[in-house]
Amino acid sequence: MWLTYGLDANENLVEIREVASGKTHLRCPYCDGQLTAKKGKVKQHHFAHTLETCRFVANRGKEPPELPLYENFNFLSSKEFERLKELWSQYGCKKAPIPTSLVLPSFIYRGLLTANPDASYQFTALGKIPVGALSLKLFNQVQEPLIFKKLSELEGKAERAQLAGLSTLREYLADLRIYRAQITKILTTTLYYLEVLADGNMLYKIGITQRPINERISEIQRDLKQHFQEVAINVLGTWERRGNVEKYFKYRYQTWNYPVGALTEYYKFRSEDAARSLHDLKRMQPKVLTEVEARIL
Repeated sequence: MWLTYGLDANENLVEIREVASGKTHLRCPYCDGQLTAKKGKVKQHHFAHTLETCRFVANRGKEPPELPLYENFNFLSSKEFERLKELWSQYGCKKAPIPTSLVLPSFIYRGLLTANPDASYQFTALGKIPVGALSLKLFNQVQEPLIFKKLSELEGKAERAQLAGLSTLREYLADLRIYRAQITKILTTTLYYLEVLADGNMLYKIGITQRPINERISEIQRDLKQHFQEVAINVLGTWERRGNVEKYFKYRYQTWNYPVGALTEYYKFRSEDAARSLHDLKRMQPKVLTEVEARIL
């Protein structure tokens, strides 16, 4: 389990990206043990226990609580993924029915394909995500119910453990608190999309920020000046409370990714692809908080 949140002296959760590498004054949400920030170049940045790892973290046989479809969009085995890509290339993108003989049973029970009246199959919205074919607008419609479903499951576990006086209550409460913190993060960030003219090269940048967009642009200017002489930035759009979309955008448009040194959020599109990506973003509906989200915030 990768531990990416620690507790400060005021009982607030602090994410790994907010601290420097090395020993910290933060505590484990599961056991109160002191934490050390591990921020190397190989493994995912995470907190490790400064002394012995607690059993809640060391002995967990399940994944830590993560937002569905936030970090991982290819949730298939390599065999399944290759078959799904083939089906999309031959049938899905042409909106043609898929013969039953080519369908893996796992695609059906996972909800990636749905049956047609003639016993053939077609892609569902969920099935389009691993192949990066689902629009950003529809991605939101698929992800949001999954986020709420998992939240309800975590709340139910904690409530049942409390009523039964189980020793796992602390673990379930920590899970719930970390999960709520992730929801808070995506709801308090603004997604932005920039057009960047750098020494005559037209690039595009996707990103999120919790600060005013002008502050973020000034920082981006400084970063790019290390690689280019002349940099001009145009804001193509901002979308409040849409921090959930950034990583799926990167997955969907990874073919056009154009790293600038260590900066990885840049894209080099042909003009028609640049127009398509902007249209994809602009089709998203403004985010309206649900009662559940408002309560968490």
